[in-house]
Amino acid sequence: MDPFPKDGESAAPGEPIRGAAPSSGVVVQVREKKGPLRAAIPYMPFPVAVICLFLNTFVPGLGTFVSAFTVLCGARTDLPDRHMCCVFWLNIAAALIQILTAIVMVGWIMSIFWGMDMVILASKYSALTPPRL
Repeated sequence: MDPFPKDGESAAPGEPIRGAAPSSGVVVQVREKKGPLRAAIPYMPFPVAVICLFLNTFVPGLGTFVSAFTVLCGARTDLPDRHMCCVFWLNIAAALIQILTAIVMVGWIMSIFWGMDMVILASKYSALTPPRL
């Protein structure tokens, strides 16, 4: 009997499949490297992040502008070594870039993706924080 199935045949359970690499048990860790603007997106409460996404969808940069003020209210970011005011101005710069480039559609698309990142970060943050009593 042929150890490998022919084209069109399926392998029986437990038999090797032609072209399949054997599992070696290697664990690969992937870490995302963020730029300073991307790392300055604050971890906000989920409802606030959804409001910022809504604002960014209809008025490019407005949700990012609002999110800059959440940094002043104590929202955490991925830039712990930077001062709060520096992170605030990074968010204002991102909002201005979105507003100024919205004319050529780049800023509008960037604004929507920025809002989606806010919602993703908010959902991760709400999953990590214990509920308050």
